[in-house]
Amino acid sequence: MRRHRSNRKTVRRRSPVRQRTAARVFELAGDARRGTVLILVLVVVAVLTLGAYTFSEIMLTEAEATAMYGRQAESRAFAESGIEHVAAVLGYPDSDDDLNVYHNPNRFQGVLLRDAENARGRGLFAIVAPIEADSSASAFRFGLVDESGRLNLNQLLSFGLDDMQTRELLMNLPEMTEDVADAILDWVDDDDDLREYGAESDYYSSLDPPYSAKNGAFESVDELLQVAGVTPELLYGEDTNRNGLLDPNEDDGDQSPPFDNADGLLNPGWAAFLTVDSRESNLQADGSEKIYVNEGVLTDLYDALEEEFDEDIAKFIVAFRMNGPVTPLLTDEDSAAATASSSTTGSSSSGSGSGSPASTGSTSGSGNSGSSGQASTGQNSRSQGSGGQTGASGGGRQTGSTGGGSSGGNSLTSAASAVGNAIGAAVTGQVTRGGMDLTNGAKVEIKSLYELIGSQVTVKVNGNDTTLDSPWSASPSDMQSYLPSLFGTFTVSDQPELQGRINVNQARYETLAGLPGMTPEIASAISSSSMIGADGSVGRDTITSRSTTGWLVTEGIADLATMAKLDRFLTARGYVYRVQSIGCFEQGGGFTRLEAVLDATENPVRIVSVRDLTDLGRGYSQSLLTGTAGETN
Repeated sequence: MRRHRSNRKTVRRRSPVRQRTAARVFELAGDARRGTVLILVLVVVAVLTLGAYTFSEIMLTEAEATAMYGRQAESRAFAESGIEHVAAVLGYPDSDDDLNVYHNPNRFQGVLLRDAENARGRGLFAIVAPIEADSSASAFRFGLVDESGRLNLNQLLSFGLDDMQTRELLMNLPEMTEDVADAILDWVDDDDDLREYGAESDYYSSLDPPYSAKNGAFESVDELLQVAGVTPELLYGEDTNRNGLLDPNEDDGDQSPPFDNADGLLNPGWAAFLTVDSRESNLQADGSEKIYVNEGVLTDLYDALEEEFDEDIAKFIVAFRMNGPVTPLLTDEDSAAATASSSTTGSSSSGSGSGSPASTGSTSGSGNSGSSGQASTGQNSRSQGSGGQTGASGGGRQTGSTGGGSSGGNSLTSAASAVGNAIGAAVTGQVTRGGMDLTNGAKVEIKSLYELIGSQVTVKVNGNDTTLDSPWSASPSDMQSYLPSLFGTFTVSDQPELQGRINVNQARYETLAGLPGMTPEIASAISSSSMIGADGSVGRDTITSRSTTGWLVTEGIADLATMAKLDRFLTARGYVYRVQSIGCFEQGGGFTRLEAVLDATENPVRIVSVRDLTDLGRGYSQSLLTGTAGETN
């Protein structure tokens, strides 16, 4: 029987094994998809976490930066407050302790401005200065630097010296050469005449870029870098951070001598010996005028002396003016040099002299800083300042001396003397005071108050030749008692301010050695007898005994004749101060270091200039600045 094929297709069934395999593959594919999602989730979480962490870090950094910015701003305010504090102490001293501006930790160390429960929040300032007498330059003091302890670049030409003598004023500075010294003098003089070794505009115009010689006053010591031959190494020496200390990195021998030569001594550079701002008040402590012993009208001089003191002092000084001393301390050459100094017109230094706070620079000689009022010619008017300080009137140009000589108005006062005496003689036939005939007027000008000490004069009194002894004995013990009164009451200059004289209580050897009449022995004795001890301390008795330059005589360093010659160059105190004020916190970061120059010849005290030294570092141990135990940086 024939079999018929079925029209149905044979259906092939998969084996159970194959079915299970297919199911497994499908299951694995689903697991793979689920794993990818998990990985993506993990990646997203990680990214979000990193973003959150980064955001938190940025916010924390910004918060810290904001806090540090705030602390830095506060520290600057602290430092600026320190400058204002010094101005207040100088202008309005609260006690005799405030007279010690050299080293006064009670006033100038760690002065608290903002209190807080923790040390990090307590803000303060400190006023610091180098100890000039410390040859190792390893310590500092809490006080001010008297600018009169330095050579005033703008007053070098006011002493009436010849070119060689003027150059010699600079030649004792470290590494100074004749070329650089003359170039400095050519820069500050008012002409284009080339000195023997100097440089004028012809030289500077050949430089790239070209410029001209200033032929005028320096605005700052840093301006010396524009003068031919002056380098930063010469100007700043080893003291790269300007703190007056010999830091380890400043004396490690990395540079060639004479700088950074590992000799254990600090070469501070010329900046430590030079200034453009130094002056002193020529008024009495109460702000009233001193008695001008070179007054042209002798009757006025006699009357003022008799009213203030007695007949003996009036007769002696007037007789000295008429006939001079029996044995002069100064030779004719010395007197001529002093006269040349007194008739030299002082050069003008930086600034407009408007007297506004924080103005840059000051004026000298040809315009009184911070002055106001009418222009003055010859003998200047003066205004009384409170607190023992002075404020000068006469805002116009003044022709007169600087550096301690009498003013350029001497010819006017001489003329006034002649006119006054002629009038008196015409009316009465004779002008007399104390039995002396003053008709012929004065023949002698007193160059130094030291000429009056221990001297004698001869004069006709009531027609009889009489020898008058000085009211001021040459005995050192007597001098100690009367010198403050003598120098505080009398003056040989009619200027309300004297400029450029050097403070013997703070001067270094290098600033003294080049003065005419100064010997190396005297300069060395002065610098080694600094009023400021090696530890920065200054005794109150020392301040009193050193209130005049007379201590050089009483301590046997110089005799009266030498002091009479040097008097026009020397002083015992200036009234312009350099201040380094550091604002910081008792603990933690944030500090500001400012350097300011303050002029105390005016009241209120004028801030001449301020410069920021913060980029040079704090410069001093924080624990010493704050007066706390242990140092925290």
